Amino acid sequence: MRWISMLVALAFVAGPVLAADADDVWDRVDHHYASNGDVKIHYATLGQGKPIVFVHGFPDIWYSWRHQMNALSATYRTAAIDGRGYNQSDKPKGIDNYKMPHLVADIAAVIADMGEEKVTLVGHDWGGAIAWRFAMVHSDKVERLVILNLTHPKGYAAVVANPTPEQDANVQYARRFASSEPDGSAMPDRFGAMADGMGPVVGAHYKEAFGRSYFDGMLNYYRANYNDVADGAWNDAPNLRMSVLQFHGLQDSAVDKDGLKGTWDWIDNDYTLVTVPSAGHFVQWEAPEMVSETMRAWLGARD
Repeated sequence: MRWISMLVALAFVAGPVLAADADDVWDRVDHHYASNGDVKIHYATLGQGKPIVFVHGFPDIWYSWRHQMNALSATYRTAAIDGRGYNQSDKPKGIDNYKMPHLVADIAAVIADMGEEKVTLVGHDWGGAIAWRFAMVHSDKVERLVILNLTHPKGYAAVVANPTPEQDANVQYARRFASSEPDGSAMPDRFGAMADGMGPVVGAHYKEAFGRSYFDGMLNYYRANYNDVADGAWNDAPNLRMSVLQFHGLQDSAVDKDGLKGTWDWIDNDYTLVTVPSAGHFVQWEAPEMVSETMRAWLGARD
């Protein structure tokens, strides 16, 4: 099948996951729906205080941020989004419905639905790409920006355009996703195996959510946007004006750490980079205390 090579790559990208959570937030959150035109975007909230909005990547759901929501909700109003195509959010058909302007507008719709004017925006993987772009075009709505394992678009484009042999092999999965044609494929069994590795409770939540998700919609993020990033379409993007915190698990084989070079040249405020040598792509799962406690201290120093 055409998906076999892609799913082998996905298994390589996903890397290790944690088996258990001491404090689950699944049954403690409140659920909401924001409207971006005809598309409803689901998000879950926990806590009170200054708002933090979390945006997940591929393949994931709002629950990716369970550790950070649990740790930060005593002080902040945390909100984690299901991206369009995922879990409880709407799943529009067609590649064009997943272009970056729509994804950016989804975040704006959630912020408006929350009744907030400015938020701390946090993104991982594709959520990181959306967060970088949102901060560029809606700087008035982003008080602070936190990015996990997704280098700045200029850095990512430079690495993808001039890859080492290892990085060229590592991004083949993304090129295949971007060049694939929508065909209504079912959710791959690989996602179930990924969920099994998270332990019985967390894994069950992921299986339930993936069962509601739209696989072609997930791949449409790549089809609609990957080539724009890889081709340097964002090279004229403005410098960011807010404080930025960036985490990068150095074992990540999908997003090369070489893309971090020069990030400080594209940010006009203070920039904090935290590398985690033992973590891979899903640094918020693999080093949850490091991420949560660093975020708490970093935000507290700027409140």
